[in-house]
Amino acid sequence: MLDLTRLAARRPVFDAHADSLQLALDLGRDLGTRGAGHLDLVRGRAGGLGALVFVSWCDPKFIAAGEHGARERTRALLREFHRLAERHPDQVAFAGSAQALDEAAQRGVIAGIPGIEGGHSIEESLDELEWFFAHGVRVMTLVWNNHLRWIRSCQDGAGAEIPEGMSPFGRRVVQRMNELGMVVDLSHAGRRSFFDALDATSKPVIASHSGCMAVHEHPRNLDDEQLRALARNGGVVGIVFCTPFLDAAARAEEHRWRETAEYKALSGRNDTDLFLAQCEFMQRSVTPLPLARVLDHLCHAVEVAGIEHVGIGSDYDGIQRTPQGLEDASTYLALALGMQQRGFGADDIERVLGGNMRRVYAAVTAPGTAAATSALQRME
Repeated sequence: MLDLTRLAARRPVFDAHADSLQLALDLGRDLGTRGAGHLDLVRGRAGGLGALVFVSWCDPKFIAAGEHGARERTRALLREFHRLAERHPDQVAFAGSAQALDEAAQRGVIAGIPGIEGGHSIEESLDELEWFFAHGVRVMTLVWNNHLRWIRSCQDGAGAEIPEGMSPFGRRVVQRMNELGMVVDLSHAGRRSFFDALDATSKPVIASHSGCMAVHEHPRNLDDEQLRALARNGGVVGIVFCTPFLDAAARAEEHRWRETAEYKALSGRNDTDLFLAQCEFMQRSVTPLPLARVLDHLCHAVEVAGIEHVGIGSDYDGIQRTPQGLEDASTYLALALGMQQRGFGADDIERVLGGNMRRVYAAVTAPGTAAATSALQRME
């Protein structure tokens, strides 16, 4: 039997995707203390968290919120990460390279990696991409659910101006990310966009928070051909904790609850506060989704892509409901026990918990890239 106390002390978990920065920006939450939401540094450390991609997700509504609306919203979220690191240096450190990742582990603090979710934040500008890199961003999800003129998402409804996959500019974005030392993230990308990005990249990529289409047919999940292509690239899929991506019955039940008067009556002082209220409502109202369903996706990804190409990307604080046993960041190691019960050995468990994501991060930020040579610029 695994010794979870000893495993947690080694902090093996590399979570490739969490949205907690919006709680700090919109609600004034100090993520260095235990509080509302799924994730903070206190619960993360208890759960064996060693590295985390703190994503800045910009609601597409900010695109229309005036000049540079998306850019400024994303910059504001990024500032919250740096404030967190300055406020709690005993708990988290910016880790802009593989060396910094190792240094954080040696100090016993969480390695914080800023990310962007949605390429609309760079506003069709490589200069903006480079600005974000200079100020700490090391991962970018190329597209969210809104299509861009340079890349199609996995959602329906694209107009004639949207490419079938990636435009030449989109390919240049991928290539510049390679040159800088920024991880390309293909979650949310359309199928053609996924393969176009793989064709354009010279470095391993990730799909930070996705499930498996063969287990549950959802547009956010990857089919077996995509999983095998990701493995050939040397990349990793992070298995997501988002219940509608994991199970058809859960998705249908959640949809029914969202149509109820109780759900529609929920309110909050802003969108993030409302989202927290919705999360609490769904968590207590909907039939719990067993942890086994997460393991079904994880095991299928291992079977198809191989043990070296599977990790985790919780999507904590970006999802309305979590599976049973994975309620918050203190519970990551429930996956370790579940994997052991399905026959995985200790080494393979630690690969999936974080070793595989660490390998990709080291490959992308290797010596010779800008990540390994440039100093972090202070936010204005």
